[in-house]
Amino acid sequence: MTSTPPPRLPEPQRRKAFAVILAAGFMTLLDVSIVNIALPAIEASLDASTTHIQLIVAGYSLSFGLMLVPAGRFGDVFGRRRVLIVGVALFVGASLACGLAPSADLLSAFRLLQGVGGALINPQVVGLIQQLYIGPERARAFGLFGASIGASTALGPVLGGVLIAGLGPEIGWRAIFLVNIPIGILLMVKARQHLPAHVKDPDGSLSLDAVGLILLGITVCALMLPFLGTQSGGLAAAPWWLLGIAAVGYAAFMAWELWLDGRGSSAILPRHLMRNTGFVFGTAVGTAYFAGFTGIWIVVSVYVQSGLGRSALVAGLVSLPFAITGGISSAQSGHLLPRYGRWLVVGGIAIMTVGIVAMDIATMVAPPAIMPWLLAVLMAFAGFGSGVVISPNQALTLADVPVREGGTAGGVLQTTQRVGASVGLAVMTSVFFTTQLSAGGDASASYGYAFSVSLRVTVAMLLIALTVAFADAWRRRNAGSSS
Repeated sequence: MTSTPPPRLPEPQRRKAFAVILAAGFMTLLDVSIVNIALPAIEASLDASTTHIQLIVAGYSLSFGLMLVPAGRFGDVFGRRRVLIVGVALFVGASLACGLAPSADLLSAFRLLQGVGGALINPQVVGLIQQLYIGPERARAFGLFGASIGASTALGPVLGGVLIAGLGPEIGWRAIFLVNIPIGILLMVKARQHLPAHVKDPDGSLSLDAVGLILLGITVCALMLPFLGTQSGGLAAAPWWLLGIAAVGYAAFMAWELWLDGRGSSAILPRHLMRNTGFVFGTAVGTAYFAGFTGIWIVVSVYVQSGLGRSALVAGLVSLPFAITGGISSAQSGHLLPRYGRWLVVGGIAIMTVGIVAMDIATMVAPPAIMPWLLAVLMAFAGFGSGVVISPNQALTLADVPVREGGTAGGVLQTTQRVGASVGLAVMTSVFFTTQLSAGGDASASYGYAFSVSLRVTVAMLLIALTVAFADAWRRRNAGSSS
């Protein structure tokens, strides 16, 4: 028995629904970046170690990423509006707990719970865009969604800096979590009013791949753990043998997924997605890009505050040009994508890479006094490239996915991105803090050197993404496709 596509809403209702889902996605992604600016304040307030700092940022991305696939399935089966509202409620409750956390250990734990709430929300955003729009309208909608991603990523540090400057470090870092509460309550009300009701799929069943999720979790944790807490003993003392566990876990995960799908059961990675070449290439691009892209905000924030001795507000303002140029280019990407296809993503990654290389060079040669403003200019250049990467890649990756599987496919795509972000965060922060502790000289010199080395990790990840994107663009060109 085949499912009936859900009826499309009239345009005025679609605009209201789209505004709600954009706001929901913005809130969860804002929380990824707004915390970065508060890390020095959290460290001082709760006597947090560098391991706590890594867990506060990477733990959110990890739980977020691992829950995305079941969250996408929940939305497909139980209704995207219902699951989004539940996710917002959990996110609000976890935000309250984070804002009142009395210790770094509890804050780290509450961030994991907050990541679960965010994961319940985001696949519904992608699935609802797939449901509400078709054709060029969908590309434009994803362009606006990408603009909201870029804006939330870079505006988060600015808002965090304003709160810390206005309320003081102790209350300010708590306010960055508590600000989610009124926003989330309003979102739950508006979601109930404006999002489309669920049309039940008669073929739909919950059936979750619990074994696959466990194997994936083991693999990702084994990848991350060698990089957590390496500052005290150095990289040489890290448990690198866990990387072998990660390799075995990945092989077991893939074997299990193939076997499970062969039986006709619900797998995290169904064969039809693995055989969808555009989906595979797009997922690889997104994973590598997020692995390099996400950690930039942390190292910029710590470098500007701890290395250059500037305030949290200045550190946040350094990121603002990225938000402006990224938002502009991302909003235009929906119009450019039908013409340039995958080459648009290739160009965006190339621009982003050039911007990060320029930041690395500037750190080595420019006087510290002008570095914040020079970084702001280079962040503007990098943001222009980033704006035409995330949403076009998402649209291209999901272009051939059936609408009724949009939540599941979107969950897989975002899972790989968030897993990449989690591992990338662990690697970048480990390299940054370890290098800073081992470097000689004053704070400006040691933090500057650590910043420069960590940027090279970003460049390496971006070059991987660029290579894969170029290969996919070339493949599409030879196939005579620009979609």
